[in-house]
Amino acid sequence: MNVNVRNAVRAVCGLGLGMLIAGLSVNALAQPSSASPAPTTAAPAPATAPQPAAVSANSTISELQQLMQSQSISEMRTTYNGNYGASLLFKPESRAYYVALFQQKNFWRVVKTTSDMQAEQIYKSFVGQTEKLAEVDIRRIKLEAEKTYTEQLIAAQETRLNALQNDLVVQQQQEQNVSVQQDQARQQAQLLSNKQQAARSELRGLQNRIRTLEAQQTVLDNSNFGDAKTSKK
Repeated sequence: MNVNVRNAVRAVCGLGLGMLIAGLSVNALAQPSSASPAPTTAAPAPATAPQPAAVSANSTISELQQLMQSQSISEMRTTYNGNYGASLLFKPESRAYYVALFQQKNFWRVVKTTSDMQAEQIYKSFVGQTEKLAEVDIRRIKLEAEKTYTEQLIAAQETRLNALQNDLVVQQQQEQNVSVQQDQARQQAQLLSNKQQAARSELRGLQNRIRTLEAQQTVLDNSNFGDAKTSKK
């Protein structure tokens, strides 16, 4: 690593480190770099979250934590996948690289190396592990979103169903009211028709009586007129 690279790294030291310190817990859940490799599949979530494992004072993880607390290390890059992440950090004074794998802001593995090529390879490997480990979390997030969306659709359909049922009840009640009103109107029309027929029959009777009386009156008038002529002679 030449002097120009060292100066560039020092220039970004204050920017990236604060972000990583805010993201990674001091009480880290971790194993030293000599421990067995990280699993490639996520374990089922326990009923209660496990407590972070105690970190030995003589470990690469503890060393990295102390460097972060003293802001003596620069964050070069960090990748997040779900609850998992990988970071590549650099200590300019010793030209040492630290590659960290963490879960839910707790350190899992930390590897220290002075080879920039090896550091890049380990970082890429850790990033690949986070992708595989996060598959379950990402699938869970998607399923939760689909579940919430489906529940919203169900609620909307239930609201629509209730509205249609209420509309149907109102429609049926209105149809019953209209049917009753139609029956009443028909009955009233029939009653009026009967009364009209009766009135017409009565009218015809009265007209017949009037004509009869008029005829009788005409006969009487003619008879009286004839008697009057005879008496004059």
